[in-house]
Amino acid sequence: MARADQVKALVRAFAGNESGHFYSVAMQVAAAEAQRGHVKLAAELKELIEAGRNQVATRGSSATRPMPIGQPKGELAELLTVHYPQVHLNHMVLSAEVEQKIERVLKEQRQHERLASHGLTPRRKLLLVGPPGTGKTLTASVLATELRLPLFIARFDSLITKFMGESASKLRLVFEALKSTRGVYLFDEFDTLGLQRGGQHDVAEMRRTLNMFLQLIEQDTSDSLIIAATNHGRSLDTALFRRFDDVVRYDTPTAHQTAELLRNALAVLASPSLDYEMLSGYAHGLSHSDIIRACNDAMKDAVLEQQNHVAEAQVIEHLKERSAAQRELLPGI
Repeated sequence: MARADQVKALVRAFAGNESGHFYSVAMQVAAAEAQRGHVKLAAELKELIEAGRNQVATRGSSATRPMPIGQPKGELAELLTVHYPQVHLNHMVLSAEVEQKIERVLKEQRQHERLASHGLTPRRKLLLVGPPGTGKTLTASVLATELRLPLFIARFDSLITKFMGESASKLRLVFEALKSTRGVYLFDEFDTLGLQRGGQHDVAEMRRTLNMFLQLIEQDTSDSLIIAATNHGRSLDTALFRRFDDVVRYDTPTAHQTAELLRNALAVLASPSLDYEMLSGYAHGLSHSDIIRACNDAMKDAVLEQQNHVAEAQVIEHLKERSAAQRELLPGI
């Protein structure tokens, strides 16, 4: 029979509508049964898996995804890219405070009509602050998935120019799109735009653009969600903070969160003997994304070496590599 971690991985994949991951874990179960000598059961499982894959390929998955909309056109195509993510909240490992804030946004958005009947508006303008790789960008994808909305990402390389007034004009176009097409609009690396006015890096055009952003976000009454994410919260202009409905602060995972991340990321090829608490010690100080990448590298090693399970030594090796790379980038840690 399937191990407990495989059963949990199956349920997690089913709940997250991840058919690829679901069938991958199911094949692991079938392979394990074949190794135990249950050849007939393994063959039946493989037959069911193949039939399920064929059905999904035939009918597609349009019923569970947001209705596609046209790509941004004209000048707007240079300012926004659109995605249709499939990442659910249960895929993330978050602190209780961050998870509570995200769930509050989802609850208010899902019941926006009820709030509107009492003259109230749901949270929809969020500022996400924290170190790189801690889940800020992923949060925007989760909100888009859970609310069945497209995710639009602002391209600051096209939005910010050196010509007087041009950046502000382009910013107006983005906020016009906010009104015409409901979605989740992500302004990633927001410190590119929102640096403290009067600081050493302050330039006239950037100051005008920031002033325009402050005006536009305050005046915006669309149904879209506006997500600004930054790794440098202390560098942001203080006037920005009161323009957002909520500020969500992220941090590197705790030891308990790290163990949960490892358990989730290694579920497909995890050995029953893996000591996640011990492994979490080697991941101290690493971000969520670094831990997941280390687990993926360890699983790829196991597959290429034709192992049935990931060995602790493989996970430790890749966690150490990530930690060493981080120390090279940030020698002070």
